[in-house]
Amino acid sequence: MSESLKKFIREIPDFPKLGVIFRDITPALLEPKVFKELCDGLHARYKGKRIDKIAAVESRGFIFGSVLAYKMGIGFVPMRKPGKLPWKTICEKYSLEYGEAAIEMHIDAVSKGERILILDDLLATGGTAAAAARLIERQGGIVEELAFLIELTDLKGRDNLKGRKIYSILQY
Repeated sequence: MSESLKKFIREIPDFPKLGVIFRDITPALLEPKVFKELCDGLHARYKGKRIDKIAAVESRGFIFGSVLAYKMGIGFVPMRKPGKLPWKTICEKYSLEYGEAAIEMHIDAVSKGERILILDDLLATGGTAAAAARLIERQGGIVEELAFLIELTDLKGRDNLKGRKIYSILQY
C-alpha cells in the first residue's frame, strides 16, 4: 500500500510557512477504498496488542485515532492545542519544523500503568510526538508505540524519539 498511497497525498508548497512542503492527506480521505485500507491496516497492526487507549493529536490524528479506538473497543484521548479542551488540562511545549507550539490533554485522560498508542498523521521533527509522549508519561501512562501515516525522513524526527517504538506507513 505504501507506494500506491503517495498518489493520494497532495503536496502544498509554502504552507503554513515559506519553505515548508505540507503533505495533505485529505485526498486519501475522499477515496473510500483508500481510507478503509488505511484504517484496516492500522487495525490489523494493533489488534490483539495490549493497548488501553489511543491518544491522537489534533486534528488529522483524530480521524484515524477515533476509528482505531472504536474498532479496538478502547478509549480515545484527544490531544489538542491550548485552550481547546473544556476541563482541567496539563500542557507540554515543543518546537515545530516552523516554530513553537504546545499541546494539552485532560488531567484524567490517562491513568497510571495504562498502555497508550499515540497516533498522528505526520512525523516531521518529532516535536509534537515527543510532547505527546511526555504528557502520557507525566500522568503515569506507558507509551507503547507512536504511529504515523507519513514520515518525513529528511527531518529526522526519529532522532527526537530515540528509544521509542515508531511505525509509519509512508516515508518521504
